[in-house]
Amino acid sequence: MHAIGHALSITASMTWEITWALILGFALSAVVQAIVRKSTVVRLLGDDRPRTLALATGFGAASSSCSYAAVALARSLFRQGADFTAAMAFEIASTNLVIELGVILALLMGWQFTLAEFTGGPVMIVLLAVLFRLLLRDRLLREARTQADRGLAGSMEGHAAMDMSVQRPGSFARRLFSGDGYTSVSHVFVMEWAAIIRDLVIGLFVAGAIAAWVPDSFWQSFFFTGHPLAAKIWGPVIGPVVAIISFVCSIGNVPLAVVLWKGGISFGGVVAFIFADLIIAPILNIYRKYYGRRMALFLLGTFYATMVAAGYLVEIVFGGLGLIPDPAQAKIPDQGISWDYTTWLNIVFLVLAAVLITRFARTGGIAMLRMMGGSPDGHEHDHTDARASHPD
Repeated sequence: MHAIGHALSITASMTWEITWALILGFALSAVVQAIVRKSTVVRLLGDDRPRTLALATGFGAASSSCSYAAVALARSLFRQGADFTAAMAFEIASTNLVIELGVILALLMGWQFTLAEFTGGPVMIVLLAVLFRLLLRDRLLREARTQADRGLAGSMEGHAAMDMSVQRPGSFARRLFSGDGYTSVSHVFVMEWAAIIRDLVIGLFVAGAIAAWVPDSFWQSFFFTGHPLAAKIWGPVIGPVVAIISFVCSIGNVPLAVVLWKGGISFGGVVAFIFADLIIAPILNIYRKYYGRRMALFLLGTFYATMVAAGYLVEIVFGGLGLIPDPAQAKIPDQGISWDYTTWLNIVFLVLAAVLITRFARTGGIAMLRMMGGSPDGHEHDHTDARASHPD
């Protein structure tokens, strides 16, 4: 019972530490998604030129942080005419370059990891675009498009198919501060939370259990901490593999990253591990459904190669600049709740969340939530219809 209590204490402390950051990140993301129409995104992502990929990265960074929703949305964009490379850039950015991820990394691991994530993410996208140019054949792309157009369900399909942006004309400010804007922000906010809550909870419990029950000596042996050069080489290679078999994706893998860093994985290995939320086993199976077996294997190979390369680059650059923190100073939160700035911020942002949830419930949000994991087709207008039937 003591061991279980210790694990739950760590889980609760981590949860309390990151609550306000998650609410802030999803609120900002909801504001952007409420005023940027999905049709606009599709129109601007029609090729794989550098400018287009930069736009895809920006749109992704302002979008969902749920891996399943991001993967489903990328296929939705591809089916509607977006370039495949641009859709994959959007997908990577929407799970690895989002605001809430950066804030949580800074809170739990240090600002160096936030900087590394936002440095390695664009590097990964550039490398992936190069690999696609060199290796992606037209035949394989045609097969993938044919399979995508079959519309097989993966996960979070209804969520990806909905366009919850404000449809009324006017400037961004006018649309945002309208009644429709308030409703759209609340709908996006709650739907994003619903999309990531399962993985977040699993990640927190897994991290708490591993931190409490697995001795540091195991990780130190596994990550070759006694051999600095071997550890730096091994970390980015094994980090994504650990992610694949852990089944934890999205922001849920950050608590586990804390445990791995404290256990001795290299700096670049942590970054590669966090990037690998897009190749965990369940998502690889979704790629198979979406694009076919051959494209799923192609995505696994290219994504893995770019994750490892980004991990090495971050290790070299940050090591050369002296920006890698001392793992010995890493501390897993287990102090519980105390009256400090975290508590006050949590109170403020929990009130904001309550306001948005109330608006969501009063404007047809519950019905939308039930359709979240449904068919990838036929939900494009559900949000508009729901909002029209629940005026201000």
